[in-house]
Amino acid sequence: MALSRPDWRDDAACKGQLHLFFAKKAERPQARARREAKANKLCSSCEVTSECREFARSNREYGFWAGESEEDRHLLGFHVSAPIGIRARQARADTAAMPLSESA
Repeated sequence: MALSRPDWRDDAACKGQLHLFFAKKAERPQARARREAKANKLCSSCEVTSECREFARSNREYGFWAGESEEDRHLLGFHVSAPIGIRARQARADTAAMPLSESA
């Protein structure tokens, strides 16, 4: 893993645009898709995508980082602290399928 310089965020294309990278409470799937498409457009022209991606993966970050959502990172094997999205639905399904004696 390459060491990134500590000030890489100063060169990020998203600087000042954080509303595109983190969901509002109760964001609808269609709104999320539109927001992440705009964020991805910024990421695709960013000079520090590698540093950003490394930071998000290493620090188990939420939100949209370097063209990846937390769900994308999860599917690639990088985990966040608490499940959301597809992971939360899977965790609920796993718990519901568990016999009563195991779920207690």
